[in-house]
Amino acid sequence: MSMKAVESVVESTGVRTSALVGRYDHALDPKKRLTIPSEWRELMGNPGYIYAMPDRRERCVNLIPMADMDVWLDKIRAQSLFDPAMNAVLQTIGQNSYLLSFDSQGRIRICDKLLQFANLTTTVAMVGSVKMIKVWDPAALAPADVVDQAALDSAMSALPF
Repeated sequence: MSMKAVESVVESTGVRTSALVGRYDHALDPKKRLTIPSEWRELMGNPGYIYAMPDRRERCVNLIPMADMDVWLDKIRAQSLFDPAMNAVLQTIGQNSYLLSFDSQGRIRICDKLLQFANLTTTVAMVGSVKMIKVWDPAALAPADVVDQAALDSAMSALPF
């Protein structure tokens, strides 16, 4: 959805949408930087930073907007500071997560550890996952121009409403 369309929805309904949706296939530049689409950056409030962490179940990298990560971090901060089990959990998450800064052109540099984890070499597929962006090796996904209706039906059926 273009920003003009988003602005039109906001003006006509008074409701601001911030769902990160769609798919963008982009090449990594020679310095292994990735440009996040300007529409997504605007929906995230043009942040200076975004969090990156490996997905816990799939070979992709999750890019989590600051606002959503802050909600999660508030829940983590409410846990006991001196709980050894919780500290082990937080250390594991911390050593595998990164705070990435956007440059003036909306690019980020995902660290080599995460690029290797997700097999990201020259071209990546960025998939909007409503609250975050999932960065995939395009070969791991169905072609961008194909609708997998069975997968869509399964996903919609899993919603709790």
